[in-house]
Amino acid sequence: MKDLEKILELARSVGWGATDILKSYYHQTSNDNLDVQYKQNEPVTIADVNVNHYILENLQAALGDKDFAYISEETYEVQQTQQEWVWIIDPLDGTRDFVEKTGEYAIHIALVQETRPVLAVVAVPEAEKLYYAIKEGGTFVETRDGKRTQLQVSSRERIEDLTVVVSRSHRNERLNYLLQHLPCQNQKAVGSVGGKIAAIVEQRADIYISLSGKSAPKDWDIAAPELILTEAGGQFTHFDGTPLQYNTGDVNQWGGIVASNGQYHELLCQEAEIILAQFESH
Repeated sequence: MKDLEKILELARSVGWGATDILKSYYHQTSNDNLDVQYKQNEPVTIADVNVNHYILENLQAALGDKDFAYISEETYEVQQTQQEWVWIIDPLDGTRDFVEKTGEYAIHIALVQETRPVLAVVAVPEAEKLYYAIKEGGTFVETRDGKRTQLQVSSRERIEDLTVVVSRSHRNERLNYLLQHLPCQNQKAVGSVGGKIAAIVEQRADIYISLSGKSAPKDWDIAAPELILTEAGGQFTHFDGTPLQYNTGDVNQWGGIVASNGQYHELLCQEAEIILAQFESH
């Protein structure tokens, strides 16, 4: 077993360093020097590329690449790594929010053993917060002054009281239909999967639903947020209740995924499947 505590210290310090770089780009007066390009209809900026380089360089300098493989959004090539330990990294989750200046972007750094996350860091730069978790060690948030607080998901009396956190941009007809027919109708828009999960572990929301359409969320969108949520007492599964798998050779997370405070998780999964079946039969 690797010394996860030591590795977490490294990942946290890399998370804060990456935060500083992203903030320096974000607070420039104009977007002209972001050099925004589009890859498969998704924006990529010079900030994504430079932060990616910073994270990889620092992890590899400390850990090498003998024992660890590295899968990151900006340098990904399609292959399954044979290594037991894999870093899965998104240097900038919520690039659209970054470019549009909503402030709701995040950095995801996860360490996966075989196919499941064992260590995670999610930094939300504009909130000056860094969330972290080790498997079976709980979830914590730390602020810039080093203050740390353990986090626990909400508990609500009734399913109707739950708040669903939704995307501003990644929407399609099926997802809209599903959200309109859920038993809980309170909604809150937050950018970045990391930002959405932060809202759930801070009890500002209770549920997030992802539904692949033409494209699907990728390993790096979800691996770090998943552990942050489950270690705070929440659940993160496919609609059929099975756990997510990472580093399987396909980085796409197809199908429906529910992340929740765990309270009505199974019921929400069943409801989602019923509602989608109704949609398909229309």
